[in-house]
Amino acid sequence: MARKINSMRLLDASKIPYEVYTFSTDIHSASGVAAAIGQPLDHVYKTLVVMRLNGKSLLAIVPGHRKASLKHLAQAIGEKRLHMATQMEAESLTGLQVGGISALALVNRGFDVFLDRSALDLDRIVVSAGRRGINLRLRVEDLVRATGATFVEATSSEEG
Repeated sequence: MARKINSMRLLDASKIPYEVYTFSTDIHSASGVAAAIGQPLDHVYKTLVVMRLNGKSLLAIVPGHRKASLKHLAQAIGEKRLHMATQMEAESLTGLQVGGISALALVNRGFDVFLDRSALDLDRIVVSAGRRGINLRLRVEDLVRATGATFVEATSSEEG
């Protein structure tokens, strides 16, 4: 098993059960993660860093097989416009590498967290643990409890 990292310590402290999946750090896509850990792609969620016009960033957790819709997300949270953080911005703002960004690892960093409404259809989802090559599978309700996430429409029906 992987050495405990901050996201696991947070879940342990809250007595939230989870499963750890490790895979090659060379895998950077949700489809690659799903194949490597033997989970359905629609259960593997990616965490995106999104910028508001005022510069305050947020985290959007969306299913790996769907495209994030900044238009839907902006409407859902009452913003005029949003834009995706660049890789450099995302890594600078979070202190984590793209491919390992996790709301669980950033709980005390002041990010608003939004989880795509599609997660309501699932009991458990797989999310990054905060380090490339390590993902965690946990109950959706436990992820919401740990991160304070709000359910929103954050994707389009388009796959990608």
